[in-house]
Amino acid sequence: MKLVTFEKNGAQSIGILDGEKIAVLDGAANPAFASMLALIEGGDEALDAARKAQGSASSVDLGAVRLLAPLPVPVQMRDCLTFEKHLRQCRSTMSKIDPNQRDLEPEDVQLAQVWYDQPVYYKGNRFSVSGMDDQIIWPKGETRLDYELELGMITGKGGMDIRKEDGQDHVFGFLIFNDFSARDHQMLEMGGGLGPAKGKDWATANAMGPCIVTKDEIGDGSGLEMVARVNGEEWSRGNSSTMHHSFGRILEHVSRDERVMAGEFFGSGTVGGGCGLEMNRFLEPGDVVELEIEGIGVLRNKVGPRQ
Repeated sequence: MKLVTFEKNGAQSIGILDGEKIAVLDGAANPAFASMLALIEGGDEALDAARKAQGSASSVDLGAVRLLAPLPVPVQMRDCLTFEKHLRQCRSTMSKIDPNQRDLEPEDVQLAQVWYDQPVYYKGNRFSVSGMDDQIIWPKGETRLDYELELGMITGKGGMDIRKEDGQDHVFGFLIFNDFSARDHQMLEMGGGLGPAKGKDWATANAMGPCIVTKDEIGDGSGLEMVARVNGEEWSRGNSSTMHHSFGRILEHVSRDERVMAGEFFGSGTVGGGCGLEMNRFLEPGDVVELEIEGIGVLRNKVGPRQ
């Protein structure tokens, strides 16, 4: 199923997306349909009820509603860095931007061994999530605003010390994630030994959507073609098969000595070639950014005016 959260006449609802129609899941009829988080926490029983309800549910036209982020406030947000090509190309560009660094080509970039040994990640602001067609705020003073083409995963059940081979049992589904990044802010603050912080954290920065595709339709998220377009022009193309660490491995690492909850968000990190920094090419006010992932759909956002 393709599950969405939408707003109509000021009220939020969830439903099942089928082409240009949404089958509305009635929260008054079943408490598990009250919100996307309620559906996720309801487990397999709630998903089965949603499938059964789809045939008799009332429907609305997709064009008559406003799509929100499928999970408007995730329980937790972690974004990983699992694509080697992305990391190498970003560091190569950064070396050319910074006059105090020696110019490096991607193949000359030395990666820390820890990156190969375990997934590395940061925790994002779960209250700064935006959805389909939301305008993205331009951070004050920024000159290098960037998009990032990522695959996002939502957990369906919690657990502690999850084994990699059991990771798929904890997956609810997948969505598209645009991890908008303020590169000036990010490069400055990470020189202090921590971060990212304001390079990632501002209202609207975490764009998600347009739907959550349940794992029975999309599997483990591997082998998906990923494309980014700016104003209709293709800027990026990659494939989720190039993740160095799988989502199972990510769950294994994160849940070590720590409980993961249902309704958490995990980002794959940016696919190789999947952001402007890798090309030293950045967004402008008014740009329309479309991210497309095979089997999920298209997430579209417009960049707001410079502040």
